Amino acid sequence: MIIGMKITRDSSKKLLRLSHKNYVEKLLERFNMHKAKPVTTPLAGHFKLSTKQSPTSEKDKTEIKNVAYSSTFGSLMYATICTRPDIAYTVGVIN
Repeated sequence: MIIGMKITRDSSKKLLRLSHKNYVEKLLERFNMHKAKPVTTPLAGHFKLSTKQSPTSEKDKTEIKNVAYSSTFGSLMYATICTRPDIAYTVGVIN
């Protein structure tokens, strides 16, 4: 393990794999997403965010203020750059 990354090398197939499984699991736990259902594609290409999806009730607005957006986004960017390029599009959309 280097910087929390698991490195696996398969010389016969000339493969080098990097895994950040522990980091991602801790991230999900930290942001209370550990019970979320996994999906193969985090966000469909045609999906667009709009202000219509913003919270409208006072309760929802109060709850969203408690979300650590910058910390969440930064953590996802780190994962994207290091070992999870598959989530780059989705992370870019939420920026």
